[in-house]
Amino acid sequence: MNKNRLFWASRRGMLELDIILQAFLDTAYDQLTPEEQLLYQGLLGCEDQDLFAWLMGRETPRDEAAATIIAIIRSSQHASAG
Repeated sequence: MNKNRLFWASRRGMLELDIILQAFLDTAYDQLTPEEQLLYQGLLGCEDQDLFAWLMGRETPRDEAAATIIAIIRSSQHASAG
């Protein structure tokens, strides 16, 4: 999936998710391995409520692939905040 399509797919029904996911695309996505990029693309098929709970650290995904990319996104947030 090209980057322009990813930006559109990353737009969600929640402003908070839009901010997190689009910031991730801007700052960290290009540094991911091709396998990690596929994990991110797969994550976009998840429900907004689940994504929000995972990204806020309130819940952990049961799926190992989702847990991996969520950890990468969360660590990129902390890196850019610090």
